[in-house]
Amino acid sequence: MGSNYLSKGIKRTALSLALGACFVGGVSAQSNSAGAINGTAGAGDTITIVSPDTGFTRTISASADGSYRFSALPTGKYKVTRNGADGTSSSRDIVVSVGTAANVDFVRAAADGSANTLDAVTVVGTNAINPIDVSSVESTTILTAEQIAKIPVPRDITGVALLAPGTIKGDAAFGNLASFGGSSVSENQYYVNGFNITNTFKNLNFAQIPFEAIAEQQIKTGGYGAEFGRSTGGVINLITKRGSNDFHAGGNIFWEPESLKETTPNLVYNNGRLVSDNSKDNGWAATASVWASGALIKDKLFGYALLQYGKTDDAGYPGSLSGGKNTQSEQKSPSWLVKLDWNINDNNLLELTAFSDKRKTDTAYYYTNFAENSVKPERGTYVGTLHEEDGGENYALKYTGYLTDSFTLTALAGHGEFSRSNHAIQADGSRISYDGNLNSVVGGCPIVRDQRPSDRRDATGIYSGCDFATSLNRADAKDTRDQFRIDAEWLLGSHVVKFGYDLDDFETVDGTAYSGNYYYQYLYHATAAQDYVRRINIRQGAEVKVEQRAFYVEDTWNITDNFLVYGGLRWDSFENKNGAGETYVKIDNQFAPRLGFSWDVNGDSSFKIFGNAGRYALPLTANVAVRGASASLYEFQDFTFTGVDPVTGAPLGTAPCELRNCYTEPFYANGEYGGAKNPNSIASTNLKPMYQDEYILGFQAQLTDHLSAGVRGIYRELKRAIDDTCDYRPIVDWAVNNGFTEDDVFGGLGNPSFPYCRLYNPGSDGVWNIDVNGDGTIENVRIAAGELGPKAKRTYSALEFFWEGAWDKFFLQGSYTYGKSKGNTEGGVKSDIGQGDTGTTQDFDYPELAIGSFGYLPNDRRHTLKMFGNWDITDEWSVGGNLLVQSGRPLNCFGVYGEDPVHYRNSYFSCDLGDPNGVDNGSTVVPRGTAGRMAWTTTFDMNVAYRPSFAEGLTFKVDVFNLFNSDKPTSVDEEGENSVGNPSVRNETYLTPLYWQAPRTVRFMVQYDF
Repeated sequence: MGSNYLSKGIKRTALSLALGACFVGGVSAQSNSAGAINGTAGAGDTITIVSPDTGFTRTISASADGSYRFSALPTGKYKVTRNGADGTSSSRDIVVSVGTAANVDFVRAAADGSANTLDAVTVVGTNAINPIDVSSVESTTILTAEQIAKIPVPRDITGVALLAPGTIKGDAAFGNLASFGGSSVSENQYYVNGFNITNTFKNLNFAQIPFEAIAEQQIKTGGYGAEFGRSTGGVINLITKRGSNDFHAGGNIFWEPESLKETTPNLVYNNGRLVSDNSKDNGWAATASVWASGALIKDKLFGYALLQYGKTDDAGYPGSLSGGKNTQSEQKSPSWLVKLDWNINDNNLLELTAFSDKRKTDTAYYYTNFAENSVKPERGTYVGTLHEEDGGENYALKYTGYLTDSFTLTALAGHGEFSRSNHAIQADGSRISYDGNLNSVVGGCPIVRDQRPSDRRDATGIYSGCDFATSLNRADAKDTRDQFRIDAEWLLGSHVVKFGYDLDDFETVDGTAYSGNYYYQYLYHATAAQDYVRRINIRQGAEVKVEQRAFYVEDTWNITDNFLVYGGLRWDSFENKNGAGETYVKIDNQFAPRLGFSWDVNGDSSFKIFGNAGRYALPLTANVAVRGASASLYEFQDFTFTGVDPVTGAPLGTAPCELRNCYTEPFYANGEYGGAKNPNSIASTNLKPMYQDEYILGFQAQLTDHLSAGVRGIYRELKRAIDDTCDYRPIVDWAVNNGFTEDDVFGGLGNPSFPYCRLYNPGSDGVWNIDVNGDGTIENVRIAAGELGPKAKRTYSALEFFWEGAWDKFFLQGSYTYGKSKGNTEGGVKSDIGQGDTGTTQDFDYPELAIGSFGYLPNDRRHTLKMFGNWDITDEWSVGGNLLVQSGRPLNCFGVYGEDPVHYRNSYFSCDLGDPNGVDNGSTVVPRGTAGRMAWTTTFDMNVAYRPSFAEGLTFKVDVFNLFNSDKPTSVDEEGENSVGNPSVRNETYLTPLYWQAPRTVRFMVQYDF
């Protein structure tokens, strides 16, 4: 399907649906921030479009074959008028949406080749569905602000994106993000009015424009053209509201009261131990917005401005009967957006988009007390407060020039900033912060976690000590983007040729360190029957850059009046730089071809067959350089101990540990000892971008004037991935085979030219420039792919059934997706364990970690049913609903493999299937996804709106989310053994919930718009 629309659509008769507003002859190459109008008229006729909102006017002449096209148009309503050479004229009203071509045909070729005028067709009639977009080969859903307001849906970009077919919500460990077509949540791109707002640090965030300011949201789930790149998932394209000649203003308030909010279930371990009492969790949220728009100069200069302020207040009581901490969190979100549009003249437009999305969150921590003979948690002594700041300001200036009737040029320049710093204040008023210096003292209490079996823990329970800030970001951490792009469109007869170039520079200041300098893990060695403690110190800090360039060209060729072919070519170049400004990865001209077709079978937009094939590449994110290519520290050492500090939880009476798997001397994991790294040794010299091939074939049919439906088959295959390997054993083998000794190599492990972890394409040979013995001479080391581990594999196959219906006072849209996601890597992140180190997961660190790794992936949700709609009961009352039914994700059983050959503890696809009480009977491989599946989840949301007739513009609305308060887990603990291979953990924590469905909440709204 080209475009799914939610609205009731343009009102038309059945005849006008088939002829007057059909999309025959349209093209799929559309701007990422504008739309188009095209169609047929008489040769030499003049066609004029006028925006009734802004007075914007353009006039062009139809070509010799009668075709015409208005490119790069601002979205909105237009009147299209044909003036014939014979003095006749006729008009149509049309709506232009982002990324689509709205067609108005005034003349249609008859079977004998003569021209039939369609002047008698008028755009009036009943509330029919939108015509099938035969001009597009993409899989796209477009939702307008009016449509979104009718559905009970969260007021955020991801919430709306999840309405589209083929999207599912990603693991909660990564925040509120969507997975598209089996890809990881780190593989998407986000735009506002053509400006890229994706946070390229990890690709796990994006700038948040005030939700009230969104006019349209376009969700591209597949088949998108060469104009879009740097994505192997999906694209979310936002268009903001803008001013017009008419003055408009208004305001609204949204409120989610604490008294009507349910809580998640208590977390109880399998042995009956209460770990988190959530019965007292509570909180409220409120958001207020005011806006105004209008003409600063009539027909010339227009403005839209919005100011929004949000506040949330949440209390949480995690912690067991034996201790823990509870929190009181407050977030303040002042944001604003300004949109200016200057119609310099009919041929030149200039627009400015500016917005801010800064947020401040203060979380106060308290010890948790339990009253005598009570299991209800109570707030105890104040520990300290964590202060977090994120967000920033973004500015984008865009020019559109209609240089001739057939040539259009657009240019955009933008700048964006995003801060993400934090610091903490302890109860005594002292400050805890990190400045990025690897040798600096952070201050505060060390992180302490007791990971021993329950019968070995002391009175402090699973959490101990006085830490609360845990990992700290640099105080000056932020991301900066500078983007410039230029796009041109040239109409050449039956061809629409489009080409462009974009430059996208992204700079990151980042660094993290542990509060109190250290992280202590209390562990138990079952074989030796001995407690011990591991002390870990991880620090990093750098200023790194990603420089991205791309060029594309595409052609949409209308071979006949009802058959078009699309072809696109894209070349991407990426350059990643470390903290010293040195290039460690540079890839030029990654080639990504695209091909598609659309066949309007009956010639009246009633039945469409479409298909496409494309290649999509993904660059390396900035976070890789902060730790992997810049100076970093990863030190740990094991000790026995005689006691525990009652305040800090730190071990007392420590002594070097001599047990199996203990490190008696400081061990610098991955060779991270605080020294600079040689940038030429970080990445394989033959490194290429991650890329995926995609194939889609489908059809869509108009069943009645009010109902359309379709189906598409989708197949995606990850052809190449980027990840890191930390296995130095093949390097040692190469060295020995080339005249070095093992002592030579191990003497060189402490030099910056011998990084333990190195980037490569899993499944390809690794070729690194390494000083293997630390003598200052660089050796070119080639390691065969088979020695490094398996090839990265991921496939996604799906059938998507979708439908849309619209009647006089009722609309309904939905989809059912049957999909499979299979492979040995999820992609950029690892939902199995919540690992968000984009591009450097542990999947391919050592070949042993890949044993049993092939199977169904975390985003394999086999069945997904979505249904949403709205019914206008009367002119004043309406009711909406939103249903999601989804099967659960596959489960794993992680444990220790054999004798833990690479010291990754319980990170293998291996579990002891013997005595559940802890007798070590040896590990058995449990292949990925074969430990069962989570339960199905059902969520139903509804709303009721009242628009009193006595006060035009006034609306009251109540949304109830998760009406039936379904509380199934959405992710669980998949560790079937503890860190030393003791399977008794299965009886205690295995498959206990980590996250649940969001509990029932009620949201009230009052809005006045005039």
